[in-house]
Amino acid sequence: MSLTSAKLKRVEPKISLFNRQRKLQVDVTSARKFLESVAEDLGLQRGFSVVLVSDAAMKRYNLTFAGKDRPTDVLSFPAGDTVGDEPYLGDIIVSVETADAQRIASLDNEVRILCLHGILHLMGYDHECDDGEMNSREAALRKRFGLQ
Repeated sequence: MSLTSAKLKRVEPKISLFNRQRKLQVDVTSARKFLESVAEDLGLQRGFSVVLVSDAAMKRYNLTFAGKDRPTDVLSFPAGDTVGDEPYLGDIIVSVETADAQRIASLDNEVRILCLHGILHLMGYDHECDDGEMNSREAALRKRFGLQ
């Protein structure tokens, strides 16, 4: 392999998925494949983590980091450029119970929607101040990945 082809080789970002709740069944194998597909589609060069939690855990995170004493569906924590020696995008926390309560289709579909939403936040999108740019991008990606 030449130096040029080595430089052009795509770096596979490290994607971690942790299921820290036990109340509802989530297909983590399918979710992990979805995350890998999204990362490839978006050309992500940095890894990220997704942690699935209960409403009780999410309520604690939401109070600590957003000052809101209630659970929410998803929180995103951009990391900057690197963690240690590896390029790292950040962490996403998803409440599976809230996902289940607000889902329109399956729970797995809703978890994917929330993960996608969180990834866009990690990439710097902010639906609260970007004149609909994030919502447009998210709608296009939902359609591309068959999310309802």
